[in-house]
Amino acid sequence: MNTSIILLGANLGDREATFKNAFGLIEEHVGNITNFSSMYETAAWGVTDQPDFLNQIIIVQTKLSPQKLIHVLQDIELSLGRKLREKWHARTIDIDILFYNEAIIEEDNLQIPHPAIASRRFTLVPLAEVVPELIHPVHQISIRQLLHLCVDTLPVRRVTKDERHSA
Repeated sequence: MNTSIILLGANLGDREATFKNAFGLIEEHVGNITNFSSMYETAAWGVTDQPDFLNQIIIVQTKLSPQKLIHVLQDIELSLGRKLREKWHARTIDIDILFYNEAIIEEDNLQIPHPAIASRRFTLVPLAEVVPELIHPVHQISIRQLLHLCVDTLPVRRVTKDERHSA
């Protein structure tokens, strides 16, 4: 069994309902969700003239390979109304693989660990909640240390730990 850490993000529609639906589809098609962070509301990153995002980390046990996992997650995004738009624009759902075991993968359609983890508070804050001592396989320091070193100043506000999403 493999451990994958995944980031959910959304800034259009009923974000919490979309996350709840994503949880169900991930459990059905990917594997068992063993842990999750609180939900965090965050300012939009990159293209800032758009609604705030809701973000949440989930940890999943899966039998899927990294390539199969990315394809299944993309199918889930589409089933939840994701439209293919320009980078960093508003979306109903975004599902990113942050880590897959301790793998380092660099392929055309897949980079693990996600290359932007160290530069984004909206990723590091929920990661630090659930896996603060996880060592980033490229940077070779903990998530807690990466958060401390992060120069991103965009606000990240804890919303809730929704018990409906408990594993």
